Amino acid sequence: MVKRNSLIFLTAFGLLLTGCGKSGLEITKDDILEVARDDANATKSECENVSIKEQKGSYIVSFNTNGGSYEYKIGKDGIIKERSFKRGAKEETAETEKVEEPVKEETTKKEEEKSSTSFDEGQQQAINSVLANSGLEQSDVSNITCSLDSNTNQYTVTFVLNDVTTTATVDAATFTVISTILG
Repeated sequence: MVKRNSLIFLTAFGLLLTGCGKSGLEITKDDILEVARDDANATKSECENVSIKEQKGSYIVSFNTNGGSYEYKIGKDGIIKERSFKRGAKEETAETEKVEEPVKEETTKKEEEKSSTSFDEGQQQAINSVLANSGLEQSDVSNITCSLDSNTNQYTVTFVLNDVTTTATVDAATFTVISTILG
Protein backbone atom coordinates (compact mmCIF):
# COMPACT_ATOMS: atom_id res chain seq x y z
CA MET A 1 0.00 0.00 0.00
CA VAL A 2 2.84 2.40 0.80
CA LYS A 3 4.45 1.68 -2.57
CA ARG A 4 1.14 2.40 -4.36
CA ASN A 5 0.61 5.63 -2.39
CA SER A 6 4.14 6.74 -3.18
CA LEU A 7 3.68 5.92 -6.86
CA ILE A 8 0.45 7.92 -7.09
CA PHE A 9 1.96 10.83 -5.16
CA LEU A 10 5.08 10.82 -7.30
CA THR A 11 2.96 10.66 -10.47
CA ALA A 12 0.85 13.61 -9.29
CA PHE A 13 4.00 15.46 -8.17
CA GLY A 14 5.66 14.73 -11.50
CA LEU A 15 2.65 16.06 -13.38
CA LEU A 16 2.76 19.18 -11.28
CA LEU A 17 6.46 19.73 -11.90
CA THR A 18 6.34 19.06 -15.63
CA GLY A 19 3.27 21.20 -16.20
CA CYS A 20 1.31 18.29 -17.65
CA GLY A 21 -1.49 19.13 -15.26
CA LYS A 22 -2.26 22.13 -17.48
CA SER A 23 -2.57 20.05 -20.64
CA GLY A 24 -6.17 18.99 -20.03
CA LEU A 25 -5.19 15.68 -18.44
CA GLU A 26 -7.82 14.59 -15.93
CA ILE A 27 -7.42 11.86 -13.36
CA THR A 28 -10.11 9.59 -11.93
CA LYS A 29 -12.10 10.04 -8.73
CA ASP A 30 -10.08 7.18 -7.21
CA ASP A 31 -6.86 9.06 -8.02
CA ILE A 32 -8.29 12.26 -6.50
CA LEU A 33 -9.19 10.37 -3.31
CA GLU A 34 -5.69 8.88 -3.23
CA VAL A 35 -4.15 12.39 -3.47
CA ALA A 36 -6.28 13.55 -0.52
CA ARG A 37 -5.53 10.45 1.58
CA ASP A 38 -1.83 10.76 0.85
CA ASP A 39 -1.83 14.43 1.88
CA ALA A 40 -3.65 13.48 5.10
CA ASN A 41 -1.21 10.57 5.60
CA ALA A 42 -4.21 8.24 6.00
CA THR A 43 -4.65 4.72 4.69
CA LYS A 44 -7.82 3.49 3.00
CA SER A 45 -8.79 1.49 6.10
CA GLU A 46 -8.40 4.58 8.35
CA CYS A 47 -10.91 6.63 6.31
CA GLU A 48 -14.62 6.61 7.09
CA ASN A 49 -17.60 8.52 5.64
CA VAL A 50 -15.74 9.12 2.37
CA SER A 51 -17.49 11.54 0.00
CA ILE A 52 -16.39 12.77 -3.44
CA LYS A 53 -18.50 15.42 -5.17
CA GLU A 54 -17.82 17.11 -8.49
CA GLN A 55 -18.09 20.91 -8.41
CA LYS A 56 -17.10 23.45 -11.12
CA GLY A 57 -13.96 21.78 -12.49
CA SER A 58 -12.91 20.42 -9.09
CA TYR A 59 -13.73 17.63 -6.71
CA ILE A 60 -14.71 18.12 -3.08
CA VAL A 61 -13.33 15.17 -1.09
CA SER A 62 -14.18 14.65 2.56
CA PHE A 63 -13.52 11.84 5.02
CA ASN A 64 -13.02 11.18 8.72
CA THR A 65 -10.13 9.47 10.50
CA ASN A 66 -9.37 8.85 14.17
CA GLY A 67 -7.40 12.13 14.14
CA GLY A 68 -10.19 14.30 12.72
CA SER A 69 -12.15 15.34 9.66
CA TYR A 70 -10.59 16.32 6.33
CA GLU A 71 -12.07 18.20 3.41
CA TYR A 72 -10.19 18.93 0.19
CA LYS A 73 -10.93 20.88 -2.96
CA ILE A 74 -8.84 19.20 -5.66
CA GLY A 75 -8.72 20.21 -9.32
CA LYS A 76 -9.37 17.63 -11.99
CA ASP A 77 -5.64 17.86 -12.68
CA GLY A 78 -4.94 16.40 -9.21
CA ILE A 79 -3.66 19.62 -7.63
CA ILE A 80 -4.97 20.46 -4.15
CA LYS A 81 -6.57 23.90 -4.21
CA GLU A 82 -7.89 24.03 -0.62
CA ARG A 83 -7.73 21.82 2.44
CA SER A 84 -9.55 21.91 5.73
CA PHE A 85 -8.80 19.84 8.83
CA LYS A 86 -10.86 19.61 11.99
CA ARG A 87 -9.33 17.77 14.96
CA GLY A 88 -11.61 15.29 16.68
CA ALA A 89 -15.33 15.03 16.08
CA LYS A 90 -16.35 17.51 18.82
CA GLU A 91 -14.07 20.41 18.00
CA GLU A 92 -15.81 23.22 16.14
CA THR A 93 -12.84 25.14 14.78
CA ALA A 94 -11.08 24.06 11.65
CA GLU A 95 -7.87 24.96 9.92
CA THR A 96 -8.60 25.98 6.34
CA GLU A 97 -5.84 26.71 3.95
CA LYS A 98 -5.89 28.01 0.37
CA VAL A 99 -3.25 26.35 -1.73
CA GLU A 100 -1.73 28.47 -4.47
CA GLU A 101 -0.28 27.15 -7.70
CA PRO A 102 3.51 26.90 -7.47
CA VAL A 103 5.39 29.74 -9.14
CA LYS A 104 8.60 28.92 -10.99
CA GLU A 105 11.43 31.08 -9.67
CA GLU A 106 14.93 31.71 -10.90
CA THR A 107 17.37 29.23 -9.43
CA THR A 108 20.27 30.68 -7.56
CA LYS A 109 23.52 28.92 -6.88
CA LYS A 110 22.67 28.88 -3.19
CA GLU A 111 19.38 27.00 -3.78
CA GLU A 112 21.18 24.29 -5.73
CA GLU A 113 23.60 23.55 -2.92
CA LYS A 114 22.70 20.69 -0.61
CA SER A 115 22.00 21.60 2.99
CA SER A 116 24.68 20.66 5.47
CA THR A 117 22.78 21.82 8.56
CA SER A 118 22.61 19.38 11.45
CA PHE A 119 19.28 18.80 13.17
CA ASP A 120 18.29 17.50 16.60
CA GLU A 121 16.61 14.09 16.89
CA GLY A 122 13.04 15.42 16.73
CA GLN A 123 13.77 17.66 13.75
CA GLN A 124 15.44 14.82 11.87
CA GLN A 125 12.47 12.53 12.57
CA ALA A 126 10.09 15.21 11.26
CA ILE A 127 12.24 15.65 8.14
CA ASN A 128 12.35 11.87 7.63
CA SER A 129 8.52 11.69 7.89
CA VAL A 130 8.03 14.42 5.29
CA LEU A 131 10.56 12.93 2.89
CA ALA A 132 9.11 9.42 3.29
CA ASN A 133 5.61 10.81 2.74
CA SER A 134 6.89 12.41 -0.48
CA GLY A 135 8.81 9.32 -1.60
CA LEU A 136 12.13 11.18 -1.43
CA GLU A 137 15.54 10.82 0.21
CA GLN A 138 17.32 13.68 1.96
CA SER A 139 19.96 13.63 -0.78
CA ASP A 140 17.22 14.33 -3.39
CA VAL A 141 16.44 17.78 -1.98
CA SER A 142 18.27 20.96 -0.99
CA ASN A 143 17.84 23.82 1.48
CA ILE A 144 16.17 21.73 4.18
CA THR A 145 15.00 23.66 7.23
CA CYS A 146 13.02 22.47 10.23
CA SER A 147 11.57 24.42 13.14
CA LEU A 148 9.32 23.54 16.06
CA ASP A 149 6.35 25.72 16.99
CA SER A 150 5.92 24.93 20.67
CA ASN A 151 2.48 26.62 20.74
CA THR A 152 0.98 24.17 18.25
CA ASN A 153 3.45 21.34 18.94
CA GLN A 154 4.16 21.10 15.20
CA TYR A 155 7.32 21.05 13.12
CA THR A 156 7.53 23.03 9.89
CA VAL A 157 9.82 21.39 7.33
CA THR A 158 10.82 23.22 4.15
CA PHE A 159 12.95 21.97 1.24
CA VAL A 160 13.59 22.64 -2.45
CA LEU A 161 13.19 20.01 -5.19
CA ASN A 162 13.49 20.91 -8.88
CA ASP A 163 13.20 24.65 -8.16
CA VAL A 164 9.93 24.13 -6.23
CA THR A 165 9.82 24.86 -2.51
CA THR A 166 7.79 22.42 -0.44
CA THR A 167 6.58 23.27 3.07
CA ALA A 168 5.13 20.55 5.30
CA THR A 169 3.65 20.57 8.79
CA VAL A 170 4.35 17.58 11.05
CA ASP A 171 2.72 16.70 14.40
CA ALA A 172 5.57 16.75 16.94
CA ALA A 173 4.03 14.00 19.10
CA THR A 174 3.32 11.41 16.39
CA PHE A 175 5.53 12.67 13.52
CA THR A 176 2.52 12.41 11.22
CA VAL A 177 2.54 14.75 8.22
CA ILE A 178 -0.46 17.06 8.65
CA SER A 179 -0.16 19.10 5.45
CA THR A 180 2.11 19.63 2.47
CA ILE A 181 2.18 22.76 0.34
CA LEU A 182 4.08 23.08 -2.93
CA GLY A 183 5.13 26.48 -4.12
